[in-house]
Amino acid sequence: MVDLFEQKTASTEDYSAKDIEVLEGLEPVRLRPGMYIGGTDDRALHHLVAEVLDNAMDEAVAGYANRIEITFTEDGAISISDNGRGIPTDPHPKYPEKSALEVILTTLHSGGKFNNKVYETSGGLHGVGISVVNALSKKLTIEVARNKELYAQSFERGHPVTPLEKQGSTANRRGTKVSFLPDPDIFGKDAKFRAARLYQMARSKAYLFRGVEIRWQCNPAHLADDETPEKATLHFPGGLNDYLTETMKERQCVTTENFHGRTSLPDEAGQVEWAITWPEYGDGFTRSYCNTIPTPQGGTHENGVRAALVKGVKAYAELIGNKKAASITGEDILGNACGVISAFIKNPQFQGQTKDKLSTPEAARLIETVVRDHFDHWLSGSPDMANDLLAWALERAEERLRRRQEKEVKRKTATSRRKLRLPGKLADCSTDSADNTEIFIVEGDSAGGSAKQARDRKTQAILPIRGKILNVASASPDKIRQNQEISDLLQALGCGQGDKYNRDALRYQRVIIMTDADVDGAHIATLLITFFYQEMPELIRDGHLYLAQPPLYRIAQGGNIHYARDDEHKDQLLQTEFNAKGKIDISRFKGLGEMPPAQLKETTMDQTKRGLLRVVIPEGQRLNTSDIVEQLMGRKAEHRYNFIQEHATDVTDLDL
Repeated sequence: MVDLFEQKTASTEDYSAKDIEVLEGLEPVRLRPGMYIGGTDDRALHHLVAEVLDNAMDEAVAGYANRIEITFTEDGAISISDNGRGIPTDPHPKYPEKSALEVILTTLHSGGKFNNKVYETSGGLHGVGISVVNALSKKLTIEVARNKELYAQSFERGHPVTPLEKQGSTANRRGTKVSFLPDPDIFGKDAKFRAARLYQMARSKAYLFRGVEIRWQCNPAHLADDETPEKATLHFPGGLNDYLTETMKERQCVTTENFHGRTSLPDEAGQVEWAITWPEYGDGFTRSYCNTIPTPQGGTHENGVRAALVKGVKAYAELIGNKKAASITGEDILGNACGVISAFIKNPQFQGQTKDKLSTPEAARLIETVVRDHFDHWLSGSPDMANDLLAWALERAEERLRRRQEKEVKRKTATSRRKLRLPGKLADCSTDSADNTEIFIVEGDSAGGSAKQARDRKTQAILPIRGKILNVASASPDKIRQNQEISDLLQALGCGQGDKYNRDALRYQRVIIMTDADVDGAHIATLLITFFYQEMPELIRDGHLYLAQPPLYRIAQGGNIHYARDDEHKDQLLQTEFNAKGKIDISRFKGLGEMPPAQLKETTMDQTKRGLLRVVIPEGQRLNTSDIVEQLMGRKAEHRYNFIQEHATDVTDLDL
């Protein structure tokens, strides 16, 4: 114990003031680049370009520049210039031995964006952007044309290697030009800029501010086999709406026009521009920016637009008397929409130096107010587009609720039988494996009682349903979800439905529809087959769906007993199996519930004696199966009327 104390005392004495390091200048950036640009990967490498380009864009947004040039040179360096005011070159008051330019390039948290005197809105807030680029560059050269004089200074890894020097007079040039080459010691020897990514960055900036022209030039050595041009002039007077129209030109959209606009925020807090459309199919996207800075994680400006759209759609639905819109959420409106949002805000708050998310609280309220006003006018002024958008949003809401219900069903139907939460009416079989198991779907509790007594408990399950289930071909997804009989059936089978169907999760090898051998029984069987065809067609194609063949008649003559499926079968048995001389007793079953369990087992459920009809989906017929189902089971009654009119004369026997 004494030795341990003495050892700790010695260690404490070795830790003194001389062990405390003080990092000066740009040393912290080179030591911990992840704190300033999020890492040293490909994304971080291209973030250097974004920092310099953002400074040029701030000059344009402030109204002092209208042209930016981006050049990707042969040696892999990037050059960005603007025709703005140029960085000040006079001595800095706090550091009179240095120019303001050198202070900005070599000192963290220095710049002209800490107040609103020079820039009302800007992307650079912390005064670290250009100094971080300088620190992480193998070499950086900056030229400033200001007051008809050209100045230049060079740096290496953040340190000045030349003083700020006058290069002569220049009457036709103004602004700042920054050329830099990333340091391979930081990013790796193989790190290099990608032309396609740089070009898309430049293109996005041009869309974000319609008052700027961006000139792009790339050395052919850096052009991959893609559509990136060697030279281009990027200028889009229509702003974000031009971008969205160009992006969506190959896709069919719900509305014939984009919802777009640009307006000032209340209290002179800035402005917001947006362009949104809703594709009929495929994935959507939301790209948002604040002060031309991409915010891939969204933030309060996106929240404001989302709230405006949701409230606007619900208000329009209430105006026209549609009560279903109460279930619509932001996910339904923007989840599959394609939109671009650009906000210009004074003193924005971001999460982190890389500014991935806007966190300015009041931005959501201000943006919601102005966008909602424009959206209400857009909806009321175009009723056809408004109705189409409302119908699309309701479909999305129904789909979301369906997925949630399927997830709940899946949770309830866990693979471990001890954890299963099955319908209370289900009499399940005892075996854990699906091999050679079957579930009988029977009509009513009475038939279910007989079937439960007649079954093989090890391999046969019984699920009674109440009366005639919902006709899914003419019902809305919402009604299908709310139907208890269908919910019980889905829960018992455990395999999901629609595009979530999982054949491996089906809990039984055979699904057998067992209804009475009369017209009502046939109708119930038809409704069930329609359900399986619409919601689980793979179950039919995999050969899992069957129809039981319960008898309609019992024919007895002494000890000679036979069962007939229908009248035709009865007449056939009377001629072939019975002696006309003796008394023949013929009894008709009123239903499966009236049949003694022993007879039900012998005639319909015993695998060694029964007969089953497998349900199949025929292929290659003149009228395909989908058309038949829609004609006979769909919403339009006139189709069934026409079918009855056409085929009424073919009926020879009526069950009245």
